[in-house]
Amino acid sequence: MGDTERRKMRNICILAHVDHGKTTLADHLIAAYSGGLLHRKQAGRLRFMDYLDEEQRRAITMKSSSISLQFIDHSINLIDSPGHIDFCSEVSTAARLSDGALVLVDAVEGVHIQTHAVLRQAWIEKVTPCLVLNKIDRLIYELKLSPMEAYIRLQRIVHEVNGIVSAYKSEKYLSDVDSILAGPSTATAEGEAEDESLELVEDDEEDTFQPQKGNVAFVCALDGWGFCINKFAEFYASKLGASAVALQKALWGPRYYNPKTKMIVGKKAIGGGGKARPMFVQFVLEPLWQVYEGALESDGDNKVMLEKVIRSFNLSVPARELQNKDSKVLLQAVLSRWLPLSEAILSMVVKCMPDPIEAQSIRIERLIPKRVLVDNGVSSDVLAEVNAVRQSIETCNCSAEAPIVAFVSKMFAVPSKMLPQRGPNGEVLSNYADEGGSGESDECFLAFARIFSGVLSAGQKIFVLSSLYDPLKGESMQRHVQEAELHSLYLMMGQGLKPVSSAKAGNIVAIRGLGQHILKSATLSSTRYCWPFSSMVFQVSPTLRVAIEPSDPADMGALMQGLRLLNRADPFVEVTVSSRGEQVLAAAGEVHLERCIKDLKERFARVSLEVSPPLVSYKETIEGEGSNAIECLKLLTGSSDFVEKTTPNGKCTIRVQVMKLPSALTKVLDDSSDLLGDILDGKPGLKVKYFQREGEKCVDKDDNPIEALKKRILDAVETEIENSSENIEKDKAEKCRNLWFQIMRRIWALGPRHVGPNVLLVPDVKQEISDCSILVHGLPHVSEKLGFVDSSVTKCRKEGLSSEESLATASLLSKEAENYGSSVVSGFQLATAAGPLCDEPMWGLAFLVEVHVTHGVHKSDLAKDLSDQANQYGVTGQIMTAVKEACRAAVLQKKPRLVEAMYLCELITPTEFLNPTYAVLGRRRAPVLKEEMHEGSPLFTVHAYVPVAESFGFADELRKKTSGASSGLLVFSHWQTLKEDPFFVPKTEEEIEEYGDGSSVPPNTARKLIDAVRRRKGLPVEEKVVQHATKQRTLARKV
Repeated sequence: MGDTERRKMRNICILAHVDHGKTTLADHLIAAYSGGLLHRKQAGRLRFMDYLDEEQRRAITMKSSSISLQFIDHSINLIDSPGHIDFCSEVSTAARLSDGALVLVDAVEGVHIQTHAVLRQAWIEKVTPCLVLNKIDRLIYELKLSPMEAYIRLQRIVHEVNGIVSAYKSEKYLSDVDSILAGPSTATAEGEAEDESLELVEDDEEDTFQPQKGNVAFVCALDGWGFCINKFAEFYASKLGASAVALQKALWGPRYYNPKTKMIVGKKAIGGGGKARPMFVQFVLEPLWQVYEGALESDGDNKVMLEKVIRSFNLSVPARELQNKDSKVLLQAVLSRWLPLSEAILSMVVKCMPDPIEAQSIRIERLIPKRVLVDNGVSSDVLAEVNAVRQSIETCNCSAEAPIVAFVSKMFAVPSKMLPQRGPNGEVLSNYADEGGSGESDECFLAFARIFSGVLSAGQKIFVLSSLYDPLKGESMQRHVQEAELHSLYLMMGQGLKPVSSAKAGNIVAIRGLGQHILKSATLSSTRYCWPFSSMVFQVSPTLRVAIEPSDPADMGALMQGLRLLNRADPFVEVTVSSRGEQVLAAAGEVHLERCIKDLKERFARVSLEVSPPLVSYKETIEGEGSNAIECLKLLTGSSDFVEKTTPNGKCTIRVQVMKLPSALTKVLDDSSDLLGDILDGKPGLKVKYFQREGEKCVDKDDNPIEALKKRILDAVETEIENSSENIEKDKAEKCRNLWFQIMRRIWALGPRHVGPNVLLVPDVKQEISDCSILVHGLPHVSEKLGFVDSSVTKCRKEGLSSEESLATASLLSKEAENYGSSVVSGFQLATAAGPLCDEPMWGLAFLVEVHVTHGVHKSDLAKDLSDQANQYGVTGQIMTAVKEACRAAVLQKKPRLVEAMYLCELITPTEFLNPTYAVLGRRRAPVLKEEMHEGSPLFTVHAYVPVAESFGFADELRKKTSGASSGLLVFSHWQTLKEDPFFVPKTEEEIEEYGDGSSVPPNTARKLIDAVRRRKGLPVEEKVVQHATKQRTLARKV
């Protein structure tokens, strides 16, 4: 394959919100250019790429699948992807293997939650997008808009999509939820005034999507027609006597045609007042509206108008189809010949999307970013080889001598009987089931991969590199590299597989023979001197967890085998073992979970299963705001508001104070947990790994990620102080700021798991040490790693803990602190991992732990005591337990609160079903954020926060209450504190007057949730066994 052939190749994917028409569009492309796989009359109805039974039953796409098309002299690899939020991982796998993306938006529903997500994914992966506005026909016969109204609506959608992309480019929003809530509404209070102003808006030259540039298509995928502006520009060029290039620029935006002067002018230069119509309305939409009116209405004048359009555009429509009584058949016959959909879309793809050579030179910084060389002892030959491999990927080198590099984005399972029986040369293949280590499974695992360099052949050996592999470390990286032999290569044709003997760079293939070597994704290379590709970014994480077990305990082995196969087949599922020994399955949502359970029962395990109710995660915190200056002062100056515990041997006394961190700081610590883990572990290659995780936060690539994180932490504290400074004086705000900066310099550890959103602070070094006790001092390791304090300061602190005492005593004290310091940290980790309410992790708390160790008065007694304690069994364990219990008691003393996870819910509902929709939300404790009406349609978009605990069965109840007219999507948003006190008892006069003795207190939601979790975990629950006691009756025993 020379450069010419690679220049005529495109790798594209279709991305959109659910039900916006991705698979229907793919059907028409397949019917036109797949070589007869699908008849054009079945396009849009068969849903060729949705070949799974569950996909056909639910009418949604659940996995990404590929097919190869031939358009004129171009080869196009098309990947169809899901739009449902539960299967967003498949969008990531599709975007990684593609160079371009067709982003579909429903012209009636407009931009929705998943549209934000796919645009973000395309931006992260440096994929070139094109915009496709689908379902234009609904504007005509459903909303009954005029051409001018339709033009304004389409212009608004293009403007909104450009705004989203611009916001991501400028790094304005950290998440899709932020952009959705802050984004422009589809219906505003200004109404027509806004529409008129929008009509006059000139397109910004920096806008990503501009119809006049040819990267925006207007289509109706169901009826099989679509167009770009250049189609009409070429047609009208001869009629109007103008150049096609000038017309293409004028057919979008505030450009008008003056029939008297036969010139294209602006709004001010045209006469006729308000009757003037933009050229897009006059020359594009009005003929389209006339065709629909002629087909949908049986009036004679309209039929004449339809025939006139057919003659004007030289359409060849058979008389048989023109006489058809079905208006939809007539429309499809005329429009599919006038504006063929597949030709318009693929022409746009060829013109606007890059070929593999150009695309890989653009995407190389995302795929294999340049590493910063830390170890100077690396051989120059090794560095030269590594750089040569990267250069080969950048240029998409497909010569036989080029190193082979491919990326596997996911593993997928197919039944062995579906594999081709003959090879590319007609030889008979042995399709034995070789996955899972036994021949009992009928599933064969294939790798969904793209070749980025070289020529990949069946039967050759290749190295499988994990994401942690480092080619510069040599022998120490052996566990991250495996050698595998490729069994077969297939060209994917939807469900079908076409065997090929080899494939060159730029192609997307399925590879057999890697099932035992790859779990989710990996990099394939013919040389060890290759960096692994950067990890993919997923929009959400698996949040829905259930415990599963076989109905028959004898089937436990089959279930374990099935879980291993499911974990490999699904890129997003997580299989873990709980502390109680349960097999826990984590999925993205209810639909994803149902599919996983169905696959386990019918494909992988083939046993009957028992599935528990969903296991909901909570957090525990305390009441109050973290930016309170008084709380900071109490914590740092040593107030009497502390909890004190003593170890069983009486040698150690532990005092603990607790304070709530600012919510913004807590969120930063939680979101940056992976980065914090790398920083605290001191891993090399940190800079590259952080910057390529662009889904979290993007900073200048020349910056240090540690400095960037430090800045985010300080910004979070500053934001919280500014928000609270409105209610306090400037002096107090400045004092609060200084106190928080002191706290940032005293961070000993984070928890739980050393990376959580809770902070352990070191005690005050200025406190004096008495003759009979010593204070276990910690060192601000985390503050040092984050750059809040210098390492020299920490060293001085360590060396000068006891400057007042003798050298021998100081040595003993230093040894004591070193021995017990790790026990304090371990106790803190245990406490933050399991809070006092229901053993759930703590959230956003700062602990100050002081451990006083009591000894004899004289130095000899001190040495003897230290020796005795060193030999005494369990001293460190006693300190650890006492610290844990003291931390938990401190939380209970500070008014503990439960923190629950929240989904952002986006609902689409007609006006008449608003009341039932609000009733469903009300029953599930879901506060409504905003509602927006789609102008010109009876649809409303409602945004609300739904607690994860209340989300199960939400979609089914919504469909039942609204007769299927409403639909909603849930995406994880944030953690929110429940304001209810779980231990509420009327105490004040007002409370006693309102609730009496407590019998009339309303149901406590927080206590109900806590009791449910404690009951599930086997913890004691305070509840009445008998709710309504009655007198026991003894029945007479009749003999």
